[in-house]
Amino acid sequence: MNKIYTKRGDAGRTSLFDGTDVPKSEPRVAAYGDVDEFNAALGVARAFVEDKDVAAALLGIQKDLFAIGAQLADPGYDPAKRTKKTRITEERVVEFERMIDRWDEELPPLRHFVVPGGGKGGALLHLVRTTCRRAERSIVALSAGVPVSPVIIKYMNRLSDLLFVMARVENARHGEQTIEW
Repeated sequence: MNKIYTKRGDAGRTSLFDGTDVPKSEPRVAAYGDVDEFNAALGVARAFVEDKDVAAALLGIQKDLFAIGAQLADPGYDPAKRTKKTRITEERVVEFERMIDRWDEELPPLRHFVVPGGGKGGALLHLVRTTCRRAERSIVALSAGVPVSPVIIKYMNRLSDLLFVMARVENARHGEQTIEW
């Protein structure tokens, strides 16, 4: 890339990974755009999270989101023809489940809904959970019209659960009160 700007977007158009010219309102562009926004929001949350375990997990997730964005931006994505770092596997979803189970053990059981908030890191994790859900909805909407790897949808769904637990862990480990509704 020689320049950051191409001026093609001035007319509301963009190119997908394979060079296909599409309007910026295209569902595929919306889906990978929502993933990009979610990734940026995670970066903000990571800057405020105090817990080192949570922060490290967030960085790994941010790298995964680049892989998801790459897959969504490529109509002909073929994992066999792409580098390993662009692949999202079922094993990653299982890793999320293990993290959820491990961290959930140190938290009091849920009996009510939790009002999003707490300390800065916890509150931001609650917020990024909602941007994760929006990205997930965009990906599901895209999958109604074009093939999307089912593992990506599963990954995003489990990730929002993980972010909820991360918010609770961040708040609990740093003495922040949980307010139930």
